[in-house]
Amino acid sequence: MGATLRVYKRRIRSVSATKKITRAMEMIAASRVVKAQRQVAASTPYASELTRAVTAVATGSNTAHPLTTEAEKPTRAALLLITSDRGLAGAYSSNVIKAADQLTERLKAEGKEVDAYIVGRKGVSYYSFRERKVVESWTGFTDNPTYADAKRIAAPLIEAVQKDTSDGGVDELHIVYTEFISMMTQNALGDRLLPLSLDTAEGAESGEKSAGGILPLYDFEPSAEDVLDALLPRYVESRIYNALLQAAASKHAATRRAMKSATDNAEELIKSLSRLANAARQAEITQEISEIVGGSAALADATAGSD
Repeated sequence: MGATLRVYKRRIRSVSATKKITRAMEMIAASRVVKAQRQVAASTPYASELTRAVTAVATGSNTAHPLTTEAEKPTRAALLLITSDRGLAGAYSSNVIKAADQLTERLKAEGKEVDAYIVGRKGVSYYSFRERKVVESWTGFTDNPTYADAKRIAAPLIEAVQKDTSDGGVDELHIVYTEFISMMTQNALGDRLLPLSLDTAEGAESGEKSAGGILPLYDFEPSAEDVLDALLPRYVESRIYNALLQAAASKHAATRRAMKSATDNAEELIKSLSRLANAARQAEITQEISEIVGGSAALADATAGSD
């Protein structure tokens, strides 16, 4: 019985140590997600206004440009997948990888060849384990991305868009990342960056008109094509940077939620083990009392028999 009690105590100590670790990780993630949330709030208006500016250039000119002109028969697409470098975040990485697989299957069903570009060790490990081709990958900064990281990612993607498909270029650029909505809600989604889809922008413009808003007018100097050439890298970089920030905030929120769940489970397990340890101790005490009483009765009987 004593051995069983020692086993329970050892397990309680082990779970308590794990609980301290998960509690610390929960607090760290909670502090990081606040900073990441502020960065998302600061970068989103810039990306939105830049998208509106690009939309105005596209709708106000007839210039054929990779940023706004769709190929008649697109045959190749680039897919940028943003995952995490670390785990312990629940289903965060698996959800965004699943969304990327679904988008890849849809593009292949449309007859397009897909070139994969991966951000984060989780995505790289997933593709390498399944021996899938990855054109380029980046790791080591997903918890705290900077604009320099976004520029580094955007450079080969812009180069691929500007090339002909016969030379290894792509007709479309898609991005899959986790959108941060709130501390409890994060959605994995796919979005097409290039060519720029004007349907959403036109819908937003009609909504602004109906609300009484006045859309800005732009004069292009020296030409709309030169403006598009200048806006292309800015647009792609800003959208990728915003996606990196959204993914980082989502990852920290997922880590906080997962670590809180782990801490709560550890507390419940400690309570359960404590009850079992108390029961074992009570059984041990009861057995000792029974042995003492039995020994005393046997001694009394032996003494009475001798008399």
